[in-house]
Amino acid sequence: MNVCTRCIYDEKVSNISFDHEGVCNYCRQLEKLTVDYGTGGERGARKIDDIVAAIKRDGKGKQYDCVIGVSGGTDSSYLLVWAKKVGLRPLAVHYDNTWNSAIATQNIYKVLSALDIDLYTHVLDNKEADDLLRSFIVSGIPSIDAPTDLALAEVMYRAAAKYRVKYILEGHSFVTEGISPVGSHYFDGGLIRSVHQRFGRRAMKTYPLMTFWRFVWWVCCARIQKVRPFWYLDYSKEVAQDYLQKQFGWTYYGGHHLENRITSFSHTYYSPVKYKRDFRNLTLGALARNGKMPREEAMAIYARPPAYDPDLIDYVKKRLGFSDSDFDEIMQAPPRQWWEFRTYKKRFERCRFLFKMLAEKNLVPMSFYLKYCFPIKGAKK
Repeated sequence: MNVCTRCIYDEKVSNISFDHEGVCNYCRQLEKLTVDYGTGGERGARKIDDIVAAIKRDGKGKQYDCVIGVSGGTDSSYLLVWAKKVGLRPLAVHYDNTWNSAIATQNIYKVLSALDIDLYTHVLDNKEADDLLRSFIVSGIPSIDAPTDLALAEVMYRAAAKYRVKYILEGHSFVTEGISPVGSHYFDGGLIRSVHQRFGRRAMKTYPLMTFWRFVWWVCCARIQKVRPFWYLDYSKEVAQDYLQKQFGWTYYGGHHLENRITSFSHTYYSPVKYKRDFRNLTLGALARNGKMPREEAMAIYARPPAYDPDLIDYVKKRLGFSDSDFDEIMQAPPRQWWEFRTYKKRFERCRFLFKMLAEKNLVPMSFYLKYCFPIKGAKK
């Protein structure tokens, strides 16, 4: 099997290719982003300084000057620290899908209390949350945590609009976690609505659905900018975790995005078992790519199945009303794909040049343009 000579991505990764040096297209993509954003260098520092100055100018006279989504994880927690250090006045925003781990909840409380940052929370009705999650599992498509990811984005926009804030800061770092390839794991508001209409049992009343036109409104009319400071800075997840633990008694939760129970279920069991998709290649690949872990060691770890908690599997089955036989049948059923449902994918592709301009102005993340606005090899119309 072909494996990138720089990271650990192999030929099973969707839409991957290798150049004459054996380096994958995703590593080359990250090289270009590093140059474009000046990541970790003086140019990147100047760029983010200019953005911070613009945020402060726009925020004069307002209660808050930016919004930051929080999950209790490393990146969002440390982003709050960075924002306070540079003199910003953030409002923390949390989308509670009712599947938070106790660790995540405590981490959010510890950091916000110590930094004296206000919290805006949107709590989904738990029965509605379970019905939406159940519908995704029954659908057979891989992206069962898609409703959470999209809802957080919508809630941040809503909070920003409520407090007249024009900047949303996100804690993503392409250096420490790459940009996840789009293939089977695609989602948008059209997909969420389509899956729920086919398999859901309860009306969506409290779920903050981001439709295509709401998205267009946020970026083109409200013109709320999305900024990822770690794309410009010399950011280390290990340094961040050490700082958070020492300063706030923050607790590590065991892995990438495992602070939420349903995401933990998806990453450690559901995706690896049903779809043979192991998300550890994102962080392990980044560690190898950045020289923080020997490539051979990263590949050896990746070759071992991810550890999962059997009690979490039992909890998911019980909470969602799956019998053992029902759950086994779902896990053994042939996978479905996102393109079997209605989505906005073709609209995003047709509007590619618009979204490129919006990405260059920080009105949509550059990763959105790179992942959503181009045809995906193997995806059917």
